[in-house]
Amino acid sequence: MKTVKLLSLLFITALTVSCSSVRVSSDHDESVNFDQYKTYGFLKDGIDKLEVSDLDKKRIMRAIDAELQKKGLTKSEKPALLVNIFTKANKQVDVNRWGGYYGWGGGWGPGWGWGGPWGWGGNYASVSTSTQGTLYIDLIDAAKKELVWQGVGDGVLTLKQDKKQERINEFVEEILAQFPPKKK
Repeated sequence: MKTVKLLSLLFITALTVSCSSVRVSSDHDESVNFDQYKTYGFLKDGIDKLEVSDLDKKRIMRAIDAELQKKGLTKSEKPALLVNIFTKANKQVDVNRWGGYYGWGGGWGPGWGWGGPWGWGGNYASVSTSTQGTLYIDLIDAAKKELVWQGVGDGVLTLKQDKKQERINEFVEEILAQFPPKKK
């Protein structure tokens, strides 16, 4: 019985960790000296086209503001870097199936289930849905109008109102942890 409890706890922990993680990647123009950028602003046309609610746009922009300011950049009306963002979301449906039996021996084991006078069993399934989201953050050289850096974060989104800003902050923090790119 202790083994079942331990395995259940490990499964729940693994599920929680996997749901909270954000997979990130980035790419940049290797010819650019990122030390030259001291100011940033949001690309209005890009933000206006973003297909999320206005509240979520504000949440994303707040998170980007906080992270870029931690890196020493200042928001400006005449920025050296323009920030553009876009998102994608896909619904996932997961079906988990398992079978088992419980018999006189007092144990739980794998199987397709069987009944009779000494135990019970059967096949079981659970269905869960989640939304997998991707956030792209593009940094564009304002003078040249060229993309100089792009970061991408991918992970499970939350629909709980009280957790949205926290999850968005996590996405943005993980993505912008790769900016500026490390010098070789």
